[in-house]
Amino acid sequence: MSSPSRSADTIAAISTPPGRSALAVVRISGPDTSGVARRLCLPETVVREARHATVRHPGTNLPVDDVIATRYAAPASYTGEDMLEISCHGGSLAPQLVLEAACAAGARPAGKGEFTRRAFLNGKLDLLQAEAVLDLIEARSPAMHRAALFQVEKGLSGRIENLRRELLELQGLIAYDIDFPEEDDGPVAPETIDRAAAELLGRLHTMLALAPEGELLRDGALTVVAGRPNVGKSSIFNMLVGVERAIVTEEPGTTRDAIEALVSVDGYPFRLVDTAGIREAPGRVEEMGIEVARSYLDRADLVLVCVEANQQPGADEEEFVSNLVRRDPARVIILRSKSDLLRGSTTSRVSEIALEIDVSALTGAGLPELRSVMLDRVYQGIRADEDLPIVTRARHVACLDRAAADVAAFAEARARGLPAEIAGTHVHDATLALEELLGAVTTEDVLDAVFNSFCVGK
Repeated sequence: MSSPSRSADTIAAISTPPGRSALAVVRISGPDTSGVARRLCLPETVVREARHATVRHPGTNLPVDDVIATRYAAPASYTGEDMLEISCHGGSLAPQLVLEAACAAGARPAGKGEFTRRAFLNGKLDLLQAEAVLDLIEARSPAMHRAALFQVEKGLSGRIENLRRELLELQGLIAYDIDFPEEDDGPVAPETIDRAAAELLGRLHTMLALAPEGELLRDGALTVVAGRPNVGKSSIFNMLVGVERAIVTEEPGTTRDAIEALVSVDGYPFRLVDTAGIREAPGRVEEMGIEVARSYLDRADLVLVCVEANQQPGADEEEFVSNLVRRDPARVIILRSKSDLLRGSTTSRVSEIALEIDVSALTGAGLPELRSVMLDRVYQGIRADEDLPIVTRARHVACLDRAAADVAAFAEARARGLPAEIAGTHVHDATLALEELLGAVTTEDVLDAVFNSFCVGK
Protein backbone atom coordinates (compact mmCIF):
# COMPACT_ATOMS: atom_id res chain seq x y z
CA MET A 1 0.00 0.00 0.00
CA SER A 2 1.39 3.41 -0.92
CA SER A 3 1.73 5.96 1.82
CA PRO A 4 -1.37 8.18 2.08
CA SER A 5 -1.07 11.91 1.60
CA ARG A 6 -0.87 13.98 4.75
CA SER A 7 -3.64 16.47 3.96
CA ALA A 8 -3.99 16.80 0.20
CA ASP A 9 -7.35 15.07 0.09
CA THR A 10 -10.38 14.42 2.25
CA ILE A 11 -11.01 10.89 3.49
CA ALA A 12 -14.11 9.06 4.74
CA ALA A 13 -14.78 5.72 6.39
CA ILE A 14 -17.24 3.86 8.56
CA SER A 15 -15.70 3.95 12.04
CA THR A 16 -17.97 1.41 13.71
CA PRO A 17 -17.89 -2.37 13.17
CA PRO A 18 -20.31 -4.01 10.74
CA GLY A 19 -23.42 -5.81 11.92
CA ARG A 20 -26.79 -5.02 13.49
CA SER A 21 -26.72 -1.99 15.77
CA ALA A 22 -28.79 1.04 16.63
CA LEU A 23 -26.20 3.51 15.35
CA ALA A 24 -23.11 3.67 13.18
CA VAL A 25 -20.56 6.46 12.69
CA VAL A 26 -19.17 7.69 9.38
CA ARG A 27 -16.10 9.86 9.85
CA ILE A 28 -14.83 12.45 7.36
CA SER A 29 -11.53 14.32 7.68
CA GLY A 30 -9.49 16.66 5.49
CA PRO A 31 -9.30 20.13 3.96
CA ASP A 32 -12.58 19.79 2.01
CA THR A 33 -14.66 18.50 4.92
CA SER A 34 -16.93 21.55 4.84
CA GLY A 35 -17.39 21.20 1.08
CA VAL A 36 -18.32 17.51 1.42
CA ALA A 37 -20.81 18.39 4.15
CA ARG A 38 -22.37 21.10 1.99
CA ARG A 39 -22.75 18.72 -0.98
CA LEU A 40 -24.44 16.23 1.36
CA CYS A 41 -26.94 19.01 2.16
CA LEU A 42 -25.83 19.12 5.79
CA PRO A 43 -26.30 22.51 7.42
CA GLU A 44 -23.35 24.59 8.63
CA THR A 45 -23.19 23.80 12.34
CA VAL A 46 -21.51 25.25 15.39
CA VAL A 47 -18.26 23.44 16.13
CA ARG A 48 -18.79 20.45 18.47
CA GLU A 49 -22.56 20.93 18.45
CA ALA A 50 -24.54 17.84 17.42
CA ARG A 51 -27.30 18.68 14.90
CA HIS A 52 -30.09 16.59 13.41
CA ALA A 53 -30.06 16.60 9.61
CA THR A 54 -30.80 14.56 6.50
CA VAL A 55 -27.99 13.32 4.29
CA ARG A 56 -28.83 13.62 0.60
CA HIS A 57 -26.90 12.00 -2.23
CA PRO A 58 -25.13 14.75 -4.22
CA GLY A 59 -25.87 13.04 -7.54
CA THR A 60 -29.61 12.49 -7.11
CA ASN A 61 -30.56 14.77 -4.20
CA LEU A 62 -32.51 11.83 -2.80
CA PRO A 63 -32.50 11.38 1.00
CA VAL A 64 -30.05 8.75 2.27
CA ASP A 65 -30.62 8.74 6.04
CA ASP A 66 -31.63 10.85 9.01
CA VAL A 67 -28.43 11.55 10.96
CA ILE A 68 -26.80 13.50 13.76
CA ALA A 69 -23.84 15.50 12.46
CA THR A 70 -21.02 16.95 14.59
CA ARG A 71 -18.33 19.21 13.16
CA TYR A 72 -14.79 19.60 14.52
CA ALA A 73 -12.45 22.40 13.41
CA ALA A 74 -8.70 22.06 12.91
CA PRO A 75 -6.50 21.75 14.87
CA ALA A 76 -8.84 20.79 17.74
CA SER A 77 -9.88 17.41 16.36
CA TYR A 78 -8.65 13.84 16.55
CA THR A 79 -6.75 14.12 13.26
CA GLY A 80 -5.76 17.77 13.66
CA GLU A 81 -7.78 18.52 10.48
CA ASP A 82 -11.33 19.68 9.90
CA MET A 83 -13.52 16.68 10.72
CA LEU A 84 -17.15 15.63 10.51
CA GLU A 85 -18.72 12.70 12.32
CA ILE A 86 -22.08 11.50 11.08
CA SER A 87 -24.10 9.26 13.39
CA CYS A 88 -26.52 7.36 11.16
CA HIS A 89 -28.68 4.29 11.59
CA GLY A 90 -26.77 1.07 12.09
CA GLY A 91 -26.87 -2.19 10.19
CA SER A 92 -25.08 -3.09 6.99
CA LEU A 93 -26.84 -0.81 4.48
CA ALA A 94 -27.43 2.64 6.00
CA PRO A 95 -23.78 3.42 6.93
CA GLN A 96 -22.56 2.10 3.58
CA LEU A 97 -25.01 4.37 1.72
CA VAL A 98 -23.86 7.38 3.78
CA LEU A 99 -20.22 6.52 3.01
CA GLU A 100 -20.97 6.19 -0.72
CA ALA A 101 -22.71 9.58 -0.65
CA ALA A 102 -19.69 11.14 1.10
CA CYS A 103 -17.35 9.71 -1.56
CA ALA A 104 -19.65 11.02 -4.29
CA ALA A 105 -19.43 14.41 -2.58
CA GLY A 106 -15.66 14.54 -2.96
CA ALA A 107 -14.13 12.36 -0.24
CA ARG A 108 -12.15 9.20 -0.92
CA PRO A 109 -12.23 5.94 1.08
CA ALA A 110 -9.69 6.01 3.91
CA GLY A 111 -6.94 3.44 4.20
CA LYS A 112 -6.19 1.34 7.26
CA GLY A 113 -5.34 3.52 10.24
CA GLU A 114 -5.31 6.65 8.09
CA PHE A 115 -7.19 8.81 10.59
CA THR A 116 -4.71 7.96 13.36
CA ARG A 117 -1.81 8.29 10.92
CA ARG A 118 -2.93 11.84 10.16
CA ALA A 119 -3.23 12.51 13.89
CA PHE A 120 0.41 11.41 14.23
CA LEU A 121 1.63 13.39 11.24
CA ASN A 122 -0.19 16.49 12.48
CA GLY A 123 1.41 16.25 15.92
CA LYS A 124 -1.70 15.19 17.83
CA LEU A 125 -0.09 11.92 18.94
CA ASP A 126 3.41 10.48 19.05
CA LEU A 127 3.99 7.02 17.61
CA LEU A 128 3.76 5.30 21.00
CA GLN A 129 0.38 6.92 21.63
CA ALA A 130 -0.81 5.94 18.15
CA GLU A 131 0.09 2.30 18.81
CA ALA A 132 -1.65 2.53 22.18
CA VAL A 133 -4.87 3.56 20.41
CA LEU A 134 -4.80 0.22 18.60
CA ASP A 135 -3.96 -1.60 21.84
CA LEU A 136 -6.93 0.09 23.49
CA ILE A 137 -9.24 -1.08 20.71
CA GLU A 138 -7.88 -4.63 20.75
CA ALA A 139 -7.47 -4.99 24.53
CA ARG A 140 -8.69 -8.41 25.69
CA SER A 141 -8.13 -7.98 29.41
CA PRO A 142 -8.50 -5.24 32.03
CA ALA A 143 -4.72 -5.18 32.54
CA MET A 144 -4.07 -4.58 28.82
CA HIS A 145 -6.81 -1.94 28.71
CA ARG A 146 -5.26 -0.19 31.71
CA ALA A 147 -1.76 -0.30 30.18
CA ALA A 148 -3.01 1.00 26.82
CA LEU A 149 -4.99 3.83 28.41
CA PHE A 150 -1.92 4.82 30.45
CA GLN A 151 0.10 4.82 27.24
CA VAL A 152 -2.47 6.91 25.34
CA GLU A 153 -2.10 9.47 28.13
CA LYS A 154 1.69 9.56 27.45
CA GLY A 155 2.68 7.33 30.37
CA LEU A 156 5.27 5.44 28.32
CA SER A 157 6.01 8.40 26.05
CA GLY A 158 6.80 10.56 29.08
CA ARG A 159 9.23 7.96 30.38
CA ILE A 160 10.97 7.72 26.99
CA GLU A 161 11.06 11.50 26.61
CA ASN A 162 12.75 11.77 30.02
CA LEU A 163 15.38 9.22 28.98
CA ARG A 164 15.93 11.07 25.71
CA ARG A 165 16.35 14.35 27.61
CA GLU A 166 18.94 12.72 29.88
CA LEU A 167 20.81 11.45 26.83
CA LEU A 168 20.82 14.95 25.35
CA GLU A 169 22.17 16.32 28.65
CA LEU A 170 24.89 13.65 28.56
CA GLN A 171 25.74 14.71 25.00
CA GLY A 172 26.04 18.27 26.31
CA LEU A 173 28.51 17.20 28.98
CA ILE A 174 30.56 15.31 26.39
CA ALA A 175 30.52 18.28 24.00
CA TYR A 176 31.70 20.57 26.78
CA ASP A 177 34.49 18.12 27.55
CA ILE A 178 35.50 18.11 23.87
CA ASP A 179 35.43 21.91 23.58
CA PHE A 180 37.72 22.49 26.56
CA PRO A 181 40.41 19.78 26.34
CA GLU A 182 43.12 22.10 27.66
CA GLU A 183 41.85 21.88 31.25
CA ASP A 184 43.85 19.23 33.10
CA ASP A 185 40.96 17.59 34.88
CA GLY A 186 38.33 18.56 32.32
CA PRO A 187 35.45 20.95 32.93
CA VAL A 188 33.24 18.01 33.95
CA ALA A 189 34.32 15.45 36.52
CA PRO A 190 34.71 12.05 34.78
CA GLU A 191 32.70 10.33 37.48
CA THR A 192 29.75 12.65 36.71
CA ILE A 193 29.62 11.41 33.13
CA ASP A 194 30.16 7.77 34.14
CA ARG A 195 27.45 7.97 36.78
CA ALA A 196 24.96 9.53 34.33
CA ALA A 197 25.63 6.76 31.80
CA ALA A 198 25.28 4.02 34.44
CA GLU A 199 21.96 5.44 35.66
CA LEU A 200 20.63 5.68 32.13
CA LEU A 201 21.65 2.11 31.39
CA GLY A 202 19.99 0.92 34.61
CA ARG A 203 16.68 2.57 33.68
CA LEU A 204 16.78 1.11 30.17
CA HIS A 205 17.46 -2.37 31.56
CA THR A 206 14.56 -2.00 34.02
CA MET A 207 12.16 -1.31 31.16
CA LEU A 208 13.57 -4.16 29.08
CA ALA A 209 13.32 -6.59 32.01
CA LEU A 210 9.55 -6.06 32.13
CA ALA A 211 9.11 -6.19 28.35
CA PRO A 212 8.43 -9.97 28.14
CA GLU A 213 5.57 -9.60 30.63
CA GLY A 214 4.27 -6.55 28.80
CA GLU A 215 4.19 -8.38 25.48
CA LEU A 216 2.20 -11.21 27.10
CA LEU A 217 -0.53 -8.71 27.99
CA ARG A 218 -1.48 -8.41 24.34
CA ASP A 219 -2.52 -12.02 23.65
CA GLY A 220 -2.25 -13.64 27.07
CA ALA A 221 0.32 -16.00 28.56
CA LEU A 222 0.11 -19.38 26.83
CA THR A 223 -0.83 -21.75 29.67
CA VAL A 224 -1.01 -25.45 28.81
CA VAL A 225 -2.87 -28.01 30.92
CA ALA A 226 -0.99 -31.28 30.36
CA GLY A 227 -0.67 -34.80 31.71
CA ARG A 228 -1.74 -38.39 31.15
CA PRO A 229 -5.28 -39.13 29.95
CA ASN A 230 -8.06 -39.17 32.53
CA VAL A 231 -6.22 -37.30 35.29
CA GLY A 232 -8.69 -34.40 35.35
CA LYS A 233 -7.12 -31.99 32.87
CA SER A 234 -10.40 -30.98 31.25
CA SER A 235 -12.11 -30.60 34.63
CA ILE A 236 -9.36 -28.22 35.79
CA PHE A 237 -9.53 -26.38 32.46
CA ASN A 238 -13.28 -25.93 32.94
CA MET A 239 -12.76 -24.83 36.54
CA LEU A 240 -10.38 -22.08 35.44
CA VAL A 241 -12.53 -21.01 32.50
CA GLY A 242 -15.67 -21.07 34.61
CA VAL A 243 -17.83 -22.79 32.00
CA GLU A 244 -18.10 -26.27 30.51
CA ARG A 245 -15.82 -25.83 27.50
CA ALA A 246 -14.13 -29.26 27.45
CA ILE A 247 -15.88 -32.62 27.48
CA VAL A 248 -15.31 -34.41 30.78
CA THR A 249 -15.73 -38.19 30.79
CA GLU A 250 -14.20 -41.22 32.42
CA GLU A 251 -12.90 -42.51 29.07
CA PRO A 252 -9.18 -41.92 28.41
CA GLY A 253 -8.36 -39.97 25.28
CA THR A 254 -11.53 -37.85 25.13
CA THR A 255 -9.67 -34.66 24.19
CA ARG A 256 -8.42 -35.35 20.67
CA ASP A 257 -7.28 -31.80 19.93
CA ALA A 258 -6.29 -28.66 21.80
CA ILE A 259 -9.09 -26.45 23.16
CA GLU A 260 -8.27 -22.80 23.82
CA ALA A 261 -9.93 -20.17 25.99
CA LEU A 262 -8.81 -16.70 27.04
CA VAL A 263 -9.27 -16.31 30.80
CA SER A 264 -8.70 -13.32 33.03
CA VAL A 265 -7.02 -13.90 36.38
CA ASP A 266 -7.47 -10.73 38.44
CA GLY A 267 -7.54 -8.81 35.17
CA TYR A 268 -4.42 -10.40 33.63
CA PRO A 269 -4.82 -12.52 30.48
CA PHE A 270 -3.95 -16.21 30.12
CA ARG A 271 -4.45 -18.26 26.96
CA LEU A 272 -5.54 -21.51 28.57
CA VAL A 273 -5.13 -24.66 26.49
CA ASP A 274 -6.55 -28.09 27.27
CA THR A 275 -4.51 -30.70 25.41
CA ALA A 276 -4.76 -34.37 24.59
CA GLY A 277 -3.38 -36.74 27.21
CA ILE A 278 0.28 -37.63 26.68
CA ARG A 279 0.61 -41.40 26.26
CA GLU A 280 1.38 -44.08 23.69
CA ALA A 281 -1.54 -43.36 21.39
CA PRO A 282 -3.71 -46.32 20.39
CA GLY A 283 -4.81 -44.72 17.14
CA ARG A 284 -3.72 -42.19 14.52
CA VAL A 285 -6.40 -39.62 15.43
CA GLU A 286 -5.35 -39.48 19.09
CA GLU A 287 -1.69 -39.52 18.07
CA MET A 288 -2.30 -36.36 16.04
CA GLY A 289 -3.84 -34.75 19.13
CA ILE A 290 -0.77 -35.66 21.17
CA GLU A 291 1.49 -34.10 18.51
CA VAL A 292 -0.54 -30.88 18.81
CA ALA A 293 -0.16 -31.03 22.61
CA ARG A 294 3.62 -31.34 22.33
CA SER A 295 3.77 -28.34 19.97
CA TYR A 296 1.89 -26.25 22.56
CA LEU A 297 4.23 -27.43 25.32
CA ASP A 298 7.24 -26.24 23.32
CA ARG A 299 5.78 -22.71 23.18
CA ALA A 300 4.14 -22.55 26.61
CA ASP A 301 4.78 -19.70 29.02
CA LEU A 302 3.31 -21.82 31.83
CA VAL A 303 2.56 -25.56 32.09
CA LEU A 304 0.04 -26.96 34.55
CA VAL A 305 0.93 -30.66 34.86
CA CYS A 306 -1.95 -32.72 36.23
CA VAL A 307 -1.31 -35.84 38.32
CA GLU A 308 -3.85 -37.63 40.48
CA ALA A 309 -3.55 -36.73 44.16
CA ASN A 310 -4.45 -40.22 45.37
CA GLN A 311 -1.79 -41.93 43.26
CA GLN A 312 1.97 -41.62 43.05
CA PRO A 313 3.15 -40.42 39.60
CA GLY A 314 4.33 -43.17 37.31
CA ALA A 315 7.81 -43.30 35.82
CA ASP A 316 6.52 -41.72 32.57
CA GLU A 317 5.00 -38.81 34.51
CA GLU A 318 8.18 -38.25 36.50
CA GLU A 319 10.22 -38.18 33.29
CA PHE A 320 7.72 -35.80 31.68
CA VAL A 321 7.91 -33.36 34.64
CA SER A 322 11.69 -33.64 34.85
CA ASN A 323 12.09 -32.74 31.18
CA LEU A 324 9.87 -29.67 31.58
CA VAL A 325 11.64 -28.55 34.77
CA ARG A 326 15.04 -29.03 33.16
CA ARG A 327 14.09 -26.51 30.48
CA ASP A 328 12.58 -23.90 32.83
CA PRO A 329 11.50 -24.74 36.39
CA ALA A 330 9.63 -21.44 36.84
CA ARG A 331 7.10 -22.32 34.16
CA VAL A 332 6.01 -25.66 35.69
CA ILE A 333 3.28 -26.12 38.32
CA ILE A 334 2.17 -29.59 39.42
CA LEU A 335 -1.59 -29.85 40.02
CA ARG A 336 -2.58 -32.82 42.17
CA SER A 337 -6.08 -33.23 40.80
CA LYS A 338 -9.10 -34.90 42.43
CA SER A 339 -7.83 -33.85 45.86
CA ASP A 340 -11.35 -34.35 47.25
CA LEU A 341 -10.65 -38.11 47.02
CA LEU A 342 -7.44 -37.79 49.02
CA ARG A 343 -7.39 -39.24 52.53
CA GLY A 344 -4.75 -37.66 54.73
CA SER A 345 -1.83 -35.45 53.81
CA THR A 346 0.70 -36.81 51.34
CA THR A 347 3.27 -35.54 48.86
CA SER A 348 4.35 -36.99 45.55
CA ARG A 349 7.79 -37.88 44.30
CA VAL A 350 7.84 -34.87 41.94
CA SER A 351 7.30 -32.35 44.77
CA GLU A 352 11.06 -31.98 45.17
CA ILE A 353 11.55 -30.55 41.68
CA ALA A 354 8.38 -28.45 41.14
CA LEU A 355 5.71 -26.63 43.11
CA GLU A 356 2.67 -28.76 43.90
CA ILE A 357 -0.89 -27.56 44.50
CA ASP A 358 -3.75 -29.82 45.55
CA VAL A 359 -6.86 -28.96 43.51
CA SER A 360 -10.36 -30.28 43.17
CA ALA A 361 -12.57 -29.37 40.23
CA LEU A 362 -15.51 -30.76 42.22
CA THR A 363 -15.13 -28.54 45.28
CA GLY A 364 -13.00 -25.69 43.89
CA ALA A 365 -10.30 -26.38 46.50
CA GLY A 366 -6.89 -25.03 45.53
CA LEU A 367 -8.25 -22.61 42.90
CA PRO A 368 -7.38 -19.38 44.80
CA GLU A 369 -3.82 -20.60 45.42
CA LEU A 370 -3.44 -21.69 41.79
CA ARG A 371 -4.62 -18.32 40.48
CA SER A 372 -2.20 -16.52 42.81
CA VAL A 373 0.76 -18.66 41.73
CA MET A 374 -0.10 -18.22 38.03
CA LEU A 375 -0.02 -14.44 38.47
CA ASP A 376 3.29 -14.53 40.35
CA ARG A 377 4.94 -16.80 37.79
CA VAL A 378 3.95 -14.72 34.76
CA TYR A 379 3.15 -11.13 35.74
CA GLN A 380 4.98 -10.53 39.01
CA GLY A 381 7.11 -7.67 37.70
CA ILE A 382 4.38 -5.49 36.23
CA ARG A 383 1.98 -6.23 39.09
CA ALA A 384 4.52 -4.86 41.57
CA ASP A 385 3.85 -1.36 40.22
CA GLU A 386 0.79 -1.11 37.99
CA ASP A 387 1.52 2.58 37.29
CA LEU A 388 4.88 1.72 35.72
CA PRO A 389 4.95 2.30 31.93
CA ILE A 390 4.96 -1.07 30.18
CA VAL A 391 6.64 -2.00 26.91
CA THR A 392 4.14 -4.09 24.92
CA ARG A 393 5.51 -4.42 21.37
CA ALA A 394 8.51 -5.96 19.63
CA ARG A 395 9.24 -2.59 17.98
CA HIS A 396 9.56 -1.00 21.43
CA VAL A 397 11.95 -3.72 22.58
CA ALA A 398 14.11 -3.40 19.46
CA CYS A 399 14.52 0.38 19.93
CA LEU A 400 15.23 0.09 23.66
CA ASP A 401 17.72 -2.74 23.02
CA ARG A 402 19.60 -0.53 20.58
CA ALA A 403 19.60 2.39 23.01
CA ALA A 404 20.87 0.19 25.87
CA ALA A 405 23.55 -1.36 23.66
CA ASP A 406 24.79 2.08 22.61
CA VAL A 407 24.90 3.41 26.18
CA ALA A 408 26.82 0.28 27.23
CA ALA A 409 29.18 0.77 24.26
CA PHE A 410 29.73 4.39 25.39
CA ALA A 411 30.65 3.23 28.91
CA GLU A 412 33.01 0.61 27.50
CA ALA A 413 34.65 3.16 25.18
CA ARG A 414 35.30 5.47 28.13
CA ALA A 415 36.72 2.59 30.17
CA ARG A 416 39.13 1.86 27.32
CA GLY A 417 40.22 5.51 27.26
CA LEU A 418 38.94 6.28 23.76
CA PRO A 419 38.60 9.95 22.81
CA ALA A 420 35.36 11.66 23.81
CA GLU A 421 34.57 12.34 20.13
CA ILE A 422 34.48 8.60 19.42
CA ALA A 423 32.75 7.52 22.64
CA GLY A 424 30.12 10.23 22.20
CA THR A 425 28.88 8.77 18.89
CA HIS A 426 27.29 5.94 20.86
CA VAL A 427 25.25 8.39 22.96
CA HIS A 428 24.09 10.09 19.75
CA ASP A 429 22.99 6.72 18.33
CA ALA A 430 21.15 5.87 21.58
CA THR A 431 19.27 9.17 21.31
CA LEU A 432 18.26 8.37 17.72
CA ALA A 433 16.92 4.97 18.85
CA LEU A 434 14.61 6.63 21.40
CA GLU A 435 13.54 9.26 18.89
CA GLU A 436 12.61 6.45 16.50
CA LEU A 437 10.61 4.85 19.31
CA LEU A 438 8.65 8.09 19.77
CA GLY A 439 8.32 8.62 16.03
CA ALA A 440 10.35 11.85 16.08
CA VAL A 441 12.50 10.30 13.36
CA THR A 442 11.08 7.46 11.34
CA THR A 443 10.59 6.06 7.84
CA GLU A 444 7.53 5.47 5.72
CA ASP A 445 8.12 1.71 6.02
CA VAL A 446 7.86 1.93 9.82
CA LEU A 447 4.69 4.01 9.58
CA ASP A 448 3.16 1.58 7.08
CA ALA A 449 3.94 -1.35 9.40
CA VAL A 450 2.33 0.43 12.36
CA PHE A 451 -0.80 1.85 10.75
CA ASN A 452 -1.60 -1.00 8.34
CA SER A 453 -2.45 -3.09 11.42
CA PHE A 454 -5.31 -0.69 12.25
CA CYS A 455 -8.86 -1.12 11.04
CA VAL A 456 -10.29 1.19 8.38
CA GLY A 457 -12.02 4.10 10.10
CA LYS A 458 -9.58 4.63 12.96
